[in-house]
Amino acid sequence: MTPPGQRRIVGVDEQEIINIAQRLMRANPRAVRVAIGDDCAVYRPPGATQDMVFTTDMLHEDVHFTMATHTAEDVGWKAMARGLSDIAAMGAQPRFALLSLALTAAADLQWVEGFYRGLLKAGVPVIGGDLARTSKLSCDIIVCGGVPAGKALLRSAAQAGDGIFVSGLLGGSAAGLRTRRGKPWRRHLHPEPRLQLGSFLRKKRLANACMDISDGISADLWRIARASGIAAHLDGKLPLFPGATIGEALHGGEDYELLFTAPARAQVPDEFEGLPLTRIGTVGAEKQVTVTWKGKVLEPLGFDHFEER
Repeated sequence: MTPPGQRRIVGVDEQEIINIAQRLMRANPRAVRVAIGDDCAVYRPPGATQDMVFTTDMLHEDVHFTMATHTAEDVGWKAMARGLSDIAAMGAQPRFALLSLALTAAADLQWVEGFYRGLLKAGVPVIGGDLARTSKLSCDIIVCGGVPAGKALLRSAAQAGDGIFVSGLLGGSAAGLRTRRGKPWRRHLHPEPRLQLGSFLRKKRLANACMDISDGISADLWRIARASGIAAHLDGKLPLFPGATIGEALHGGEDYELLFTAPARAQVPDEFEGLPLTRIGTVGAEKQVTVTWKGKVLEPLGFDHFEER
């Protein structure tokens, strides 16, 4: 995770790689309803009344966790939670997962057992995967979910006049990474995917566009803006996790809250099952892709794997 305000690109950045993949892979099977560029891919089997949504998330030692600071259960939980957060952003529910796990010599059978205990705490069955040996521990979780056909929440559906909302409190994970103590640290170790909220937003038609906040508001709102072709204006009011700074709320990654736009007519409640839902801005009528904060362009300074750190 990069401290707010630091951004140097090494060779390429994530969006450039996605652009290449989208350009070279335009010919998708008809059953693929959403391909590269959203939280999940969406696939509809012939004659099905439900769409299948798929996501994959990698977790690497010394990038997303360290063996010194994270227990085996912490790593297992985080691996599954990252995938489930993408499922939540689509308004879907998880069905099963597959796991590829590359272990180091330091990961003995006791560590592996703890990892699987954490992985399975969310109640999602793991039905297959792969194993390997490596110099640094790494895993890749694939999660499949289900959603009624044609009803998945997408990044590309924001409309002029929508309100911009976030769930929960922001910056907690970044504050935890900085302080390594108290509630912020627990937040960093144990993110909570908002599965029930995602389904609620879909069922009640309260969200036009939606995604989870994995790389920080400043990066992820730009992704909605680009996908939807809209201008997003933040009004300067953000719900801060206790101990977090504005910079951590804007640019800190791994909050795994939901960022969504709601139609002007939608009656978004102030909370859902005790989780705050806060309006933080508006989608403008301009025909340009931009994100502003207090009237000025907000640079996308959230996490990027291809930054020099």
